[in-house]
Amino acid sequence: MDNDNHDLLDLHEHPGHLLRRAQQISVSIFHDEIQGELTPVQYALLRTLAASPGIDQVTLAGLVAIDTSTGASVCARLEEKGLLQRKVLPHNRRQRALTITASGTALLKRLDPAVHRLRERLLAPLTEREQVQFMRLLDKLVIENNAQSRAPLARPDAA
Repeated sequence: MDNDNHDLLDLHEHPGHLLRRAQQISVSIFHDEIQGELTPVQYALLRTLAASPGIDQVTLAGLVAIDTSTGASVCARLEEKGLLQRKVLPHNRRQRALTITASGTALLKRLDPAVHRLRERLLAPLTEREQVQFMRLLDKLVIENNAQSRAPLARPDAA
């Protein structure tokens, strides 16, 4: 067996394994910093909605890269918490337009310092230069493999 194939037997040579571990670490730090206020997906939906008020649930799910049924159930939970409002669209009764509430906006503002700490903690092992390079490469990896996802990101600039 040559060295290249032998390296693939080491779990730490598999990018998928390392990405899964990085996700575990990221979620753990997220929960530590956010203190149960929101889940990572709830935060992503609320943050995206704050930047695009009035969009529908399907569009929001696409912008966060989650499937539409998950998006709908998470939006329902955010509505129950009073963080967003859903209104049936008159021209498509199966769709709902979403707006963030004043409580949702206030929560995001209150969480800003925690989100900054989350980023700092997650990237702390890297130098500033490495952080920039890592983020650029991670973004490229995600963008270039977007079509491989079961819930591809719908990039607003690609429309």
